[in-house]
Amino acid sequence: MKGLFKSKPRTPADVVRQTRDLLLFVDRSPETRESKREEKQMSELYKNIRELKSILYGNSESEPVSEACAQLTQEFFKEDTLRLLIKCLPKLNLEARKDATQVVANLQRQQVQFKLIASDYLEKNMDLMDVLIVGYENTDMALHYGAMLRECIRHQIVAKYVLNSPRMKKFFDYIQLPNFDIAADAAATFKELLTRHKSTVAEFLSKNYEWFFAEYNTKLLESSNYITRRQAVKLLGDILLDRSNSAVMTQYVSSRDNLRILMNLLRESSKSIQIEAFHVFKLFAANQRKPADIVSILVANKSKILRLLEDLKIDKEDEQFDADKAQVMREIEAL
Repeated sequence: MKGLFKSKPRTPADVVRQTRDLLLFVDRSPETRESKREEKQMSELYKNIRELKSILYGNSESEPVSEACAQLTQEFFKEDTLRLLIKCLPKLNLEARKDATQVVANLQRQQVQFKLIASDYLEKNMDLMDVLIVGYENTDMALHYGAMLRECIRHQIVAKYVLNSPRMKKFFDYIQLPNFDIAADAAATFKELLTRHKSTVAEFLSKNYEWFFAEYNTKLLESSNYITRRQAVKLLGDILLDRSNSAVMTQYVSSRDNLRILMNLLRESSKSIQIEAFHVFKLFAANQRKPADIVSILVANKSKILRLLEDLKIDKEDEQFDADKAQVMREIEAL
C-alpha cells in the first residue's frame, strides 16, 4: 500500500518556490535565535540551493536539461527571489554561499524563448547592483558578491548602470584593499567593466575623462603597490589600444602629465611593468599631432629614452615587439 502514496517528484519551479519561502523565513528571523525549527529550516534551505545548482549545472550522473533550466529561470525571476537570496546570503553557511553564487552566475546566461530574462529583471531592480558593489567592504561577503556582480555586468544595461553610478569611484579604493584576494577580485570586476561592452565604455570614458584618468593615474599607476601598478598599466594599454576608444586615446597621449607617468613606469626595475608601459608609450611616440610640450619633453629626454629602449628586451622572441620598438626609436630619433 505504501507505494500508492509516494509523493510526486518536485518540479524545478517547486524547488524555486520552496527556496523562496525558506528565504522569506530566514529574512524575517532574528540572527540570534537558534531553535530546532530554525536549524531544520536552514538545512532544508541549503538542500534546496544545492538542488537548484544541480538542475542548472547537472551532476555526476546527468547533464542539465534545458527545459528544466528554463522552468527554473522563469520561476526564479517571476518574483523577487534574487533580491531575497542576495539579502540573506550573509546568514547562510559558506557552502551554501558558494552554491548560491554559482546559481546566480548561471542564471545570467539562461535563455527562455531566446531572451535573457535576468537582464529584464535587473533592469527593473538596478539597486541590487549597489548592494553587490558595496559588498567589497564586507570581508566575508566580498568574493561572493564580487563574482555575482561580474556575471550581472555581462548584460550591457547593467554595466552601463554600474559605470555611471557614483559608486564606480569606489573601485579605485577597493583595488587597493589590504586583503589580496578581495583587491584582486575588485580589479577583475573593474577590468570587466572597462573592456566588455565597447560602445558603453567609450561613451563612459568620453563623458568622464577628467575625473576618471585623474583617479587612474594617482591611485593606480602611481600606487606604491607593485601589483596595482602592473595591472593598471596593462589595463591602460588594453583600453587605449582598443579602436572604439580612439578619441580617448588621442586625448590621453596629448597630456604631458600622462607622458611623465609613463616615462617613470618605463624606468621601473620590473621588466613586466616596463613592457606594458612601452605599449602605452609607443602611442605617444606614434602620435603624428604631438602637442609642443610633448615634443619638448621627448627631445629633452631623447638620449635617455633611446638608451632605455635599446636595453628593453623581452625573454622570448617577438617580431611584433621588435618592430614596434624599432619604429618608436626612429620616431624619437627624428625629433
